[in-house]
Order: sequence, then structure tokens, then C-alpha cells
Amino acid sequence: MTPPSRSIPLSRPSVDDEIKRAVLAAIDSRQYILGPQCRELEAELAAYTGTRHAVLTSSATAALWMTLRALGVRPGDEILVPSHTAFPTVEAICFAGATPVFVDADDWYTLDPKDAAARVTPRTVGIVPVHLYGQPVDLPAVQDLATRFGLWLLEDGAQAQGAAWDGRAVGSFGRAAVFSFYPSKNLPAMGDGGAVLTSDDEIAARCRRLRDHGRLNKDVHAEVGFNLRFNELQAAALRVLLRRLDAMNDRRRELAARYARGLAGVPLELPAEREHARHVYHLYVVATPRRQELAAFLKERGIQTGIHYPVPTHRQPAVARLDPPALPRTERLVNEILSLPMSANHTDAEIDAVVDAVRAFFGR
Repeated sequence: MTPPSRSIPLSRPSVDDEIKRAVLAAIDSRQYILGPQCRELEAELAAYTGTRHAVLTSSATAALWMTLRALGVRPGDEILVPSHTAFPTVEAICFAGATPVFVDADDWYTLDPKDAAARVTPRTVGIVPVHLYGQPVDLPAVQDLATRFGLWLLEDGAQAQGAAWDGRAVGSFGRAAVFSFYPSKNLPAMGDGGAVLTSDDEIAARCRRLRDHGRLNKDVHAEVGFNLRFNELQAAALRVLLRRLDAMNDRRRELAARYARGLAGVPLELPAEREHARHVYHLYVVATPRRQELAAFLKERGIQTGIHYPVPTHRQPAVARLDPPALPRTERLVNEILSLPMSANHTDAEIDAVVDAVRAFFGR
């Protein structure tokens, strides 16, 4: 079958005249790194999340690494982390010198607190729960786990800007949190970017040093850091989009509801919103044992899909030396999950076209 002249992408980032004007004004300012746009965005991100500080950096991976360093992580420390996440979550733990301890998934594809509790040892110092696909992890259970075992809590909110639990923004529940501004994210930049969110003054101060070569000032370096700075052009665009974040997430939720109505009755596992949570649908992830067939069928019709993530992190060659145990739920779900097109800029007609194609596949 010949694909339609206009295909349906997995994601569609925002670019419009208001964003272009903001970027052009930043260009004209001749201040390009950690200038006034970055400072304003940090203040606005902190206010939005309900924390005292936001520290912009080059990626969420960098944000995780800086925060782990600021938390005092040392070689030999163990950190609980879900296997079902993007590998950078685990990568940052390894770069910080700690050992990731992989945790199985729960029914919502996020970290299972009961499985996490069973993996605590005397070497465990912290937990990095991931708000995956826009779905908040079970935050009260994770907080209880951290309190019970004396662990710090570092939220990975790279896929969940604007998500909430009982009306409180994710990113404000732990000692710190990180966001990502990758172009497909709910708050998308035109390139890589990330931030640390925290109300801990010392963590914020240390992360500001670490992102800029460990400097106390231009000439004095208190520690060995790295160049992980952010830039004014991206900050100017993100300031525009942050004002729209709630509306963009509302649109994602509308499209998720449209999918749910259109796909009702189809032999397909649809994403569910857990009680107390505000899911912001960074991705719309369905599950079926016929994933490969369905993805090929949709591709023939010009509909892009994705798999997030086909190889769980505990089975990645890079961590094979750790000899991780089997994680049955994770290993099952990675063979069935499929991401359908989703962004705030998809149209109703596009979602309806995806629904029609999925129904056609199962109706054959």
C-alpha cells in the first residue's frame, strides 16, 4: 500500500511566530549562555513546580548526574531504579559511581514499590522513581519506602512536566527532581536541555557549580565539574511554552480520551490513569502480543509508531557485569508495548485516522 501524502508523525513539537520572536530577541541580546532568559526561566520553573530552585543544564541526564553528586553518592552505594525507563536514568547513576539496583514494573509500567522494598540492602542510599510516559509513580508508596529505610528520593520527571498527584506537581515530592526539554517532551525545546528542581539550597548551589566547571567565580574552581550549561535561545523559547504547558497537557489528555473512546472494545491494552494522578500523556502507549504486525500495518498507512523501550535497562549490555536478576513484568511488557502518535499539536482528524487504522487491523 502506498502511504498517504501526509503521514502522521509520532510527535510534533511546537514552532510558531511567538516562539520565533522570543528566540530572535534572545539572538539580538548578544547574551547566549546563562543570561537573563535562563534566570527568568529558572524562577518560572521553580514557581510552577512548587520548589525554591530550578537549575538549568544541558540535559536531564546531566541533571541526574549533578544531583547525584550533590547528594554525596559514592562508589559502593546502591540506588533503586526501575528497569523500565530510558537508559539515561541508569547511565547517570553509573557515571556518579553508584550501582543501579533494578526494580520491576507495576501495573502502570512505573516502579513497583513492593518490589523495590524487597531489594533494599545496607548499601542502599536512595531511590530514583520515574514518572514514565507522563504517568506519576505511586508517590505516597515511594515516599513511605524512602522514609522507612532512610533513603533520599530523586524524581525523574523527564517525561512528566505538568503531571500531578492530588493536585501537587510532580518534581516537588523528593529531595530533588529532574526535567527534560527534549523536542518531543511535554515542555519541548529545540534541542537538548534539562533542569534540576529542588528546595534544598545546598543541592541547588552545588548543581550550579557542577554545571559550570565547579566554579566559585570566574577564576576559582572549588571542585571538578563539567561544562553542562544552558543557553539563552532555548530558554527564551521555553519561557513561551511554559506559559502554555497546562493547556498543552489538557490537549494531550483530550486526545488520550479520544483514543480511549475510539479504541473501546478493540483487543488492545490501553493506558490507564491511576487514582489520584494527573497523567499528561507524554506518550500514548498501548500493548498487544501482535505489536510487530500492528506497527507494520500502521507504517504502511503512513502512521509512525515507537517502542519505549524494547530492551529493558537491566538487559542492556552496558550493565551485564552487574548480573541483574530477572524482572518478569518488565520482560513481558517490553514485548507488547507500542507508542501511538501523541502531542499537543496532533489534530482530532489525525487521531481518528490512527483509530480507524488500528480498528481495521484487528477487524481483518
